[in-house]
Amino acid sequence: MTSIAAPEAVLFDLDGTLVDTAPDLATATNVLRRHHGLVPLPFEVIRGQVSNGGSALVTLALGLAADHPDHGAARTILLDAYEQALATHSRVFAPLDTWLDDWHREKRPWGIVTNKPRRYAAPLVEILGLQPGALLCADDLPTKKPAPEPLWEAARQLNTTPKACWYVGDHVRDMEAARAAGMTAVAVGYGYIAEEEDYRQWPADVWFDDCAALVDALGGGKARMTAGAAATGAAAGRRLSRR
Repeated sequence: MTSIAAPEAVLFDLDGTLVDTAPDLATATNVLRRHHGLVPLPFEVIRGQVSNGGSALVTLALGLAADHPDHGAARTILLDAYEQALATHSRVFAPLDTWLDDWHREKRPWGIVTNKPRRYAAPLVEILGLQPGALLCADDLPTKKPAPEPLWEAARQLNTTPKACWYVGDHVRDMEAARAAGMTAVAVGYGYIAEEEDYRQWPADVWFDDCAALVDALGGGKARMTAGAAATGAAAGRRLSRR
């Protein structure tokens, strides 16, 4: 068994990990569909592609590959629609919202590292009343996830070390970035994951099926888990001893 230390600082991916942004991004995707005279796509179909970004949503909506000459214009339509209503239905996942209030009240360090451009991420964070100690967006540095540099910069801004951080995400690139940065890689299965993808195959240190199990783990002392094995559901919480 391998001990996984409770974090001194927590870093989150944004879409699908900390904040449920899929409803507003699905609306924008279907605005693009309507612009082209197409019927709306079902929400669950769009949800599975949200973490792959705006280009993936354009491909889903119109079947245009990223190198198609019309892709850029379509992406602009989608993102303009999203920007006009980027926090209409988006909310912090429960019960992560109440945990985050407590963590922030205790003045414990936390931050966000996202591949979302700052143009959309910063207003969303502000509207939701979030106050991360670090917010690293896709266009803040020359590289973005899965490169480790944004995670290192977030740790620096939080005045902590990568080893003391958990990085929580809902995409394989999040786990790759965390591993490269020397952070504990925490995969969550409640995010925007395509139906055919098994998140337990990602190179994480620990996995959580649902947000409640993640919150339980974040409130614990040390997790006793088999390295490379999944810790899911309530069982994950039972493997943690309280401080």
